Amino acid sequence: MTPDTIIGRGESDIPCSIKTLYRLIKDDDRFNVEDLPMQGKRKPNHHQEKRGKQAFRHGIKDREKDHPNYKQEFGHLEGDTIVGKNHKSCVITLVETLSKCIISLQPEGRKAEDILKRLDEWLQEVPRYLFKSIIFDCGKEFSMWKEISNPHDIDIYFADPGTPSQRGLNEHSNGLLRRDGLPKQTDFNELDEEFIQAVSHRRNRIPRKSLNYRTPLEVFLEHVSQAMHGSDIVSV
Repeated sequence: MTPDTIIGRGESDIPCSIKTLYRLIKDDDRFNVEDLPMQGKRKPNHHQEKRGKQAFRHGIKDREKDHPNYKQEFGHLEGDTIVGKNHKSCVITLVETLSKCIISLQPEGRKAEDILKRLDEWLQEVPRYLFKSIIFDCGKEFSMWKEISNPHDIDIYFADPGTPSQRGLNEHSNGLLRRDGLPKQTDFNELDEEFIQAVSHRRNRIPRKSLNYRTPLEVFLEHVSQAMHGSDIVSV
């Protein structure tokens, strides 16, 4: 292995966007776009999101007003679901934005009631007030957000329709989970939650350059320890 092949050495900035880079690779016969994480796929220009919108929901701009320091503050989550085979099952994924730690949960089904039940169970297991906010996409599976927000005193927001970049960390993490053991066409009803969580735990133990080569789990636990000893957090 030569020094230039080691990650972190010989790096240089590429003066173009990711979309432009994908187009360049697509036009080059030396590369196969299907080997890339996005497989060359992107939404067409002028794409409009047609999924239902949440009534009286709080948007991403509301989060910026309520939590102006959310980018530097521990306890803010990005959430989504990974949908399984024939859209009959799913996995709830949450990512803590400061530590990049991934949390995966298995609901009984894909309905809003199923998502509510599993999130409620999980939030009862974690220290109260540890997490300050969650931002979801506009999927109907999160339509019962008030039943999560009010009892657990956690702020819930929604990204603008058709803008997954507003939850970019969660979207990227979902791609990693699919690659690591939860691929498309998986029937999650045939898996147990222990296996699903093992996939995210494995990813959480990989050092990240953006974390100064610490693991997401190390950073997460450090912040949890600080929060537990430096505030009035009460365990439920």
